[in-house]
Amino acid sequence: MRRRPAAARGAALLIACAGGAASAAGAGQPAPAVQTVYAAGDLARCPYPDPRWSGAADTAAVVAAGLAADPAAVVLTLGDHTYPRGTAAEFADCYGPTWGRFKERTWPSPGNHEYYTKGALPYFAYFGARAGRGYYRLALGAWHIYSLDSNLTGAAQARQLAWLKDALARDPRAGPDGAPACTLAFWHHPLYSSGGHGSMPNMRAAWALLQAAGAELVLSGHDHDYERFAPQDADGRFAPSGPRQFVVGTGGAYPTPFLVPRDHSEARDASRNGVLRLRLAPGRYDWEFLEATPPQLPNASPPDRGSGVCH
Repeated sequence: MRRRPAAARGAALLIACAGGAASAAGAGQPAPAVQTVYAAGDLARCPYPDPRWSGAADTAAVVAAGLAADPAAVVLTLGDHTYPRGTAAEFADCYGPTWGRFKERTWPSPGNHEYYTKGALPYFAYFGARAGRGYYRLALGAWHIYSLDSNLTGAAQARQLAWLKDALARDPRAGPDGAPACTLAFWHHPLYSSGGHGSMPNMRAAWALLQAAGAELVLSGHDHDYERFAPQDADGRFAPSGPRQFVVGTGGAYPTPFLVPRDHSEARDASRNGVLRLRLAPGRYDWEFLEATPPQLPNASPPDRGSGVCH
């Protein structure tokens, strides 16, 4: 059994890694009625001469304040923790002084920049057991959480999909209070995006599995902007039964512009760095984009916020 630090034990967690090993922590302590999550990707850009003055430091300050106010809150990272190559030195010198401040409350997923170093070995070494084999399951309150590796292809991707299908089938479809069970997945490359990298098809099969299981939310990064989509199916069609996707690549690296807006894109913001705050409750969720820096463009819209219910 692997115990979490005391500051993170408020939310009863069950971790199931890809290899099937499981551990529980926080036993005997009830999960909070509402679980707060802070999420962003595309974080620490190492060319900054001093990480204290970087965009990652700005967004880390927002997260740190939220974690201080709520001992049960956790962090989900959406890949590209460091730039340019995800080396051990970058994790130590750029990520460590910024988002590494709350490493013990962070649940990660790997991006493509981690794999610019062979096998993303520094990423796996830095996060240790929390990185799983690149994918794992986590329980947060009434929610099932899945972290996936969107860099995998071929046989490795097939193993991840087989694991996901089995894990989704094992999850209960209702919570202990009878409310619908709710599911969130997060990975780096967005299936849908209006940004410069655009939509990345590698996770279409995972999306279909999640929709079939009634998943509510998918979080991604990669494009350095914020975008919220209406619920969609794996083929880009509006589908009330499909997951709602958020792209949150605003963790501090550098902003990139939108290109042509995709169908079902409901909110877009490439004017500021920030993090997505989710409040995950039994049967429902609220979201709010928390800006870390003032908007870079005139007449920028207010940060996005809203709420939804589970399927």
